[in-house]
Amino acid sequence: MNISSEVEATHLRIAEVVQNLHSRPGTDADTVIAELAEHAAVEIPGAQYAGITVTRNRKHIDTPAATHLYPMLLDKIQERHREGPCLTAAWEEKTVHVADLETDTRFPQYRKDVLAETPIRSIMAFQLFIAGETMGALNVYAEEANVFDNDSKTIGLIFAAHSSVAWNSARRDEQFKNALASRDVIGQAKGMIMERYGVDAVQAFELLRKLSQDSNVPLIKVATKLVNDTKSEAG
Repeated sequence: MNISSEVEATHLRIAEVVQNLHSRPGTDADTVIAELAEHAAVEIPGAQYAGITVTRNRKHIDTPAATHLYPMLLDKIQERHREGPCLTAAWEEKTVHVADLETDTRFPQYRKDVLAETPIRSIMAFQLFIAGETMGALNVYAEEANVFDNDSKTIGLIFAAHSSVAWNSARRDEQFKNALASRDVIGQAKGMIMERYGVDAVQAFELLRKLSQDSNVPLIKVATKLVNDTKSEAG
């Protein structure tokens, strides 16, 4: 099999992985991104470890998925110094390649701590397109220098594109389910107020909203407490 055929075969495997995640019922966003990270470490040539970096403002970094302790530790180092290849990929560039951390001088503080605290020597980071204000990157790492090549970049970009779509889709599904659950609880609370005080639906909702504002507690929490308290009284 030639190089292009290998890349095409990998592309098809990645598409199949994402399709399987989409079709599996009840898969949450955390599971989706964790499984994608595991597959990235296997499918991207040269990778030993993989992780996902997520940030809103560079000051705080989350690692929602990692195949090893090292990706989480490297994100902590990036957060410490507010610099690094994964942050740069998330905010500025589509792909950042550190061929050899021993000789790369772009991220001096990050480089110093990574060399001191981990055996990682090669990094390739790919921007993830996440809905909203959050920025992210899919990152792969290796303990040996100069292991990532053009095939690594090609496959990594494909994987990052698929990962962005899969994760955004899973997050939207979760938000939709949460919205439905919230609507159901608020509906129950309105019904209880209507029955207890003999008011209509609009008046019941206004009462809930006023309770929320006066107590500075989110409406859904006010409704949930009312429903739970009423059920406890009934029980």
